[in-house]
Formats: sequence, C-alpha cells, structure tokens
Amino acid sequence: MNTTITRMQRANRGSDFRAYRLHASESSQLDPFMGIDHAWMSAPTFPPHPHAGFSAVTYLFLDSETGIVNRDSRGNKNLIEPGGLHWTAAGYGVIHEENPAVLGSTTHLLQIFVNLPEATQDAAPFALTLAPQDVPVVQRPGARIRVPLGSFGDVRSPLNPPTEVTLLDITLQAGAELEIAVPAGRRAFFMPIFGSAELDGQVFGLDDLGAPILPTSSTAASHKLVARGQGAKIAAFIGEPLHQPVLSNGPMAFASREKLNAAAAAYHRGEMGSL
Repeated sequence: MNTTITRMQRANRGSDFRAYRLHASESSQLDPFMGIDHAWMSAPTFPPHPHAGFSAVTYLFLDSETGIVNRDSRGNKNLIEPGGLHWTAAGYGVIHEENPAVLGSTTHLLQIFVNLPEATQDAAPFALTLAPQDVPVVQRPGARIRVPLGSFGDVRSPLNPPTEVTLLDITLQAGAELEIAVPAGRRAFFMPIFGSAELDGQVFGLDDLGAPILPTSSTAASHKLVARGQGAKIAAFIGEPLHQPVLSNGPMAFASREKLNAAAAAYHRGEMGSL
C-alpha cells in the first residue's frame, strides 16, 4: 500500500494568527474532508463570513490558553473550551464568526472543513457542540487518544454529525507505538501537531511539514504509528469518501454549479442573515 506524504503549507495573517494548512489539491485527495488548518490564534483575525454547502468544525487542543467564542446568524452562540469541539453544518448558508475569548491569549486549534452529502447540502443550517469533559479518552501504553469524532476501538464519540468522520487527538510518548485501524473503503490521513513520528516506517513531522495520506483499500487494514525523538502529537482523520463533485468559490462549496450560484446570490441578497 503506497502512502503519499503531502506537504502542509504555512499560512500566517499578521502576528496573531499562524497556521499549517492541508487542503485538497483535488476533491478526491482528502474526501470527505476538504481541508484542515492547524492554527494558533490570539486576536480576531477573520471578520464574519459566509459558509454554505459543507461543515466548518473547530476543535481546540487542551493546551489552549483560552477558549473561542463561536457565533452565527442562526442565533447560536457558545464558548468552545480547550478540549471541546463545535460543528457548524452550513447547509444552504450561514454567517459565522469565531474569536479568542480572552484577547492576547492563544488558542491552539484545528479548523476542519468537511463536505456534506449532496442530498443535504441545501438543508437548514445547524450546530453541534461537544464539551471537553464529554470527549472520550482511551489510554494505551505510552499513548493517550482523545476521540472527539467517530470511534477508536470500542469507544465512540457521543456526537452524530451529518458526515460520518473520525478525528483522533493522539499523544505518544517517546518510542510509543499505536495501531490505527482503517475500515475498508475509508480515507485516512495524519497531521503532525508536535514532534515527528513514523507511519508504517515512513517518517513525517513538523520539520518537513509532512502529512501522510493513505490510499483507500477494499479491505480493512491496521497501520502502526511510532513516536520519534521526545514524543509526538498526531491528529488522525478517517472518513468514507462521498465521491461527488466539489465546486467552490472559497467560503461555499456544492456538488453542482447551479446550487453554488444560488447560494452566492442568496448571500448577496442578505438571506443568510447577519451578525
């Protein structure tokens, strides 16, 4: 099985936002994911902006100095605490904003963009929230795995999102090994958060911005993660590809040009509300 090592891109906006980005160069590369930003943010960086046709998911790492205030034009407003997750299914369109709760304190996060099945892309927007204390945790020798989305072994997140995906926040001590099971037909890829590791013997880490992407397989498979150096933190993503077109204008993405154009027109008419 040939693993592809893709390079993440650095993306900074001033001194208050820096990120490593892994975004699909073509729609099938990360499907059903569209892209991931691994970021640090300490001040408002992005003004209120529209989303439509997919889901915007925010996960805060436990080492965040403060939470994130999330709000949208549907009237949802909540504090995403360190270790918590918030899922915004944008559907036919919503205006969205997220800022650090305490300005000057740094949030450490994943911003995850997940495609919606075509049949639900123009459904009503809604939000799901998972508090830090409700995230399942699995302990293995030298390893700690938080499961904010999907499952690991017999442990499952209590969230039921509109696109079935798994996110694992994995912390490995130096030399620790962990087996990751990938079901048949699923896409899996890994982002280094700290340090470096090996996946089935291939080295990746922040030093070279490498992110391994596994090809989908007709049979289930197990893959071995091994921490190098002083240990590693890895984010693992697993999902079943949707195999549908992705037509995007940036903040919106649909499986058809007609729905994308309709959502853009609705936004310009003010039909997605305001903040």
